[in-house]
Amino acid sequence: MKFPFRTKALASAAALCLALALAGCSAGSMKTVSEVTGNSTFQSAAVPSASPDTSTAAPGDVTEDTHFDARDLKWDAAAETTLTLADSGSLAEGANAAAVSVSGGTVRISAAGTYRVSGTLGDGQLVVDAPAKDPVRIILDGAQIASSTGPAILVNEADEVLLHLAQGSSNAVSDAPDYADTGADAPNAAIYSMADLAIAGEGALTVEGNYQDGIASKDGLVLDSGRVTVAAADDGIKGKNYVLVLGGNCTVTAAGDGISSTNDTDADRGWLHQYAGQLTVSAGDDGLKAQTALSISGGTAVVSDSTEALEAADIHISGGTVNATASDDGLNTAGAASPLGGGGGAEQAGDVHLAISGGSVTVNAEGDGLDSNGDIAISGGQIVVNGPAAGGNGSIDANGDVAVTGGVLAAAGSDSMAQGLSGSSTQGGLQVSLGSAVPAGTVIQVADSAGKLVATFVASKPTENLVYSAKDIENGRSYTISTGGSAEVAAGLGAGSLDGAVPVATVTAGQYASGLGGGPGGR
Repeated sequence: MKFPFRTKALASAAALCLALALAGCSAGSMKTVSEVTGNSTFQSAAVPSASPDTSTAAPGDVTEDTHFDARDLKWDAAAETTLTLADSGSLAEGANAAAVSVSGGTVRISAAGTYRVSGTLGDGQLVVDAPAKDPVRIILDGAQIASSTGPAILVNEADEVLLHLAQGSSNAVSDAPDYADTGADAPNAAIYSMADLAIAGEGALTVEGNYQDGIASKDGLVLDSGRVTVAAADDGIKGKNYVLVLGGNCTVTAAGDGISSTNDTDADRGWLHQYAGQLTVSAGDDGLKAQTALSISGGTAVVSDSTEALEAADIHISGGTVNATASDDGLNTAGAASPLGGGGGAEQAGDVHLAISGGSVTVNAEGDGLDSNGDIAISGGQIVVNGPAAGGNGSIDANGDVAVTGGVLAAAGSDSMAQGLSGSSTQGGLQVSLGSAVPAGTVIQVADSAGKLVATFVASKPTENLVYSAKDIENGRSYTISTGGSAEVAAGLGAGSLDGAVPVATVTAGQYASGLGGGPGGR
């Protein structure tokens, strides 16, 4: 099931300089699950999102090295061990029944095998203590486990553990609000694994992390399939070495970070990559966070509430749909930068990168929309940024180049820290200062000198400044910006009509002003 580790090479701009540790925000204060969800009884993490994304990716499509393999999902049903949980005495029957021991509410698995688990432990633990070379497969088939002393599922040792959610089953685990062992390296999650962990299957799993975290692996973590709902008093889901998302529908409500990869010492670890499926996150701190590289190449990622929605040293979006809402920065790449004062490129660029080459990205941020302590490179996809209405931040903020060579970019926000595109951009673009903020819902139209409508944008927040780039924009040509008229848009961009629109500015494409309001390219 596990193959020897090979030094991996991420085939994307997000792979650059993975040795840099992420300079992130401090963790949010821990809360009870009821405080996080607003419910005294946790039922599901109520996070608004689009229809669930049911796409999946095959393990063989993954470019990074992980512990997970398609063979993990195949086994001989005749070799299963049946484990029935009960407070009055749990019972194991079948091939590896001798490897299961029961002591009060603690049920312990001590050898490799496939274990089908059902029943209820009102106060107990399912513990894996297998040899380091042994893979363990646990099929959750109507299992309910609650612990009053620590994790509900605890993996002390194994080669790797697969939690397979049986088709049609509903499973739930919850841990104690206070742990008996509170040492620095002690377990701190409702599902806690010292070994590689994967979650798959067509069933459902609900996790209450009452103490700190919901699901945590001190090695790698793979979300392959299944419906997983997590509410946590601190972080929702953590994989130390990596988090790989191949499919499924995962909903997280957390007082701290939503989903994160935390290894900040190994250059080729600490990454998070979503290939397919749906992630829906509401977080008190960062939504999706990786210490090295955060990549989205498919599926849907919705961060409905966060301090910073996506954060890593390198971020690369090449496909899928991203909807990111943040009280601070929307997409943030941070690393080693030497502060020289000011913003909007006034700091020395660090060796970190934000690259978007495909997909659909929508950002709603009170801080910077697209924020990089290094470069921003856009070569494809549709990117809509509804940035800050107040001063001190911008819809685009890069200490290095903002290079646009393809795709569609519409970045709206305040004038005070507005930043345009760099000379390295090969695709035309324009920037307009509207002079004063127009209300949310205002239709902003862009027409060429012949009166042909080339872009229609609807701002979701008060807007003073708009940067727009698409293949239809030619640098050096004049464009008229109007407000009003009609629009039919998705995520802020779409078709419109100039009927009833009022011209407010004329700009020359390729001319940009940074943080000056009505400078060149403005009104």
